[in-house]
Amino acid sequence: MNLSSPITSRSNARVKALREASNGDAFEPGDLLTIEGENLIREAIRSGVRFDTVFVREGNEHALRRRSLEGLDAANWAVLSRDVFASAVDTTSPQGVAALIVIPKLAAFDFRKEPGVVLVIESLQDPGNLGTLLRSAEAFGVKQVFVTSDTVNRWNPKAVRASAGSVFRVPVVRAPVAATKEFLARFGYKLFAAVTQAQGAMPVMEANLLAPCALLIGNEGAGLSFAAVGLADDRVHIPCAVESLNAAIAGSTLMYEALRQNSGRRAEGTA
Repeated sequence: MNLSSPITSRSNARVKALREASNGDAFEPGDLLTIEGENLIREAIRSGVRFDTVFVREGNEHALRRRSLEGLDAANWAVLSRDVFASAVDTTSPQGVAALIVIPKLAAFDFRKEPGVVLVIESLQDPGNLGTLLRSAEAFGVKQVFVTSDTVNRWNPKAVRASAGSVFRVPVVRAPVAATKEFLARFGYKLFAAVTQAQGAMPVMEANLLAPCALLIGNEGAGLSFAAVGLADDRVHIPCAVESLNAAIAGSTLMYEALRQNSGRRAEGTA
């Protein structure tokens, strides 16, 4: 790496690019996106993401020598003065290292090869919820996530941070619920809609979530639309002491239950 003297101007072209890529507008593969912090940069390295520029706050140059950042390779490197760095990043407590990366194009799951579990999301608005669901999806073996066009951008900086790097590895496809249902039906997927306990659905532990299976969750406040619920093959709820759960918690619980059931089937098959 070649570290030059610190940049002290907030109007510097590289600083402007870093700031602009933090505004949440990056959307398509090939767009530039700002990520910040050692952990997220490490996850991007692990995922094979291409780095355009790495920025380090003056006085934090030693961070680039840490073992967790081994393999970090970028086309450009820049040191920013402390005030310039703080002005260009999104977080209130910056960690001293940030990067401009190129949004990767992730290969969609090949539904012809094997059955799996997928997550379908309708109209989710909170980026933290979406990021958490992507993290849970990777953790619990969900093969792909489908989202409607009005769902928040998964490359929103808050969503990226909440995903803890899973956004770099979990394929996401935007499509209406009806189109997703039609596509999945070709491969034998049964669609389960998550609803509140008051709607008379079966407890999720009693549902058959064996692959091929699709889990459908809705908006944080309104839940699923009537149209989406009508497309489902069955409805499930999560038994608990409150009427409903946060969307990210509910979706994560459903994905874990699907993992539990499918792991049990695999264990029986090898016994």
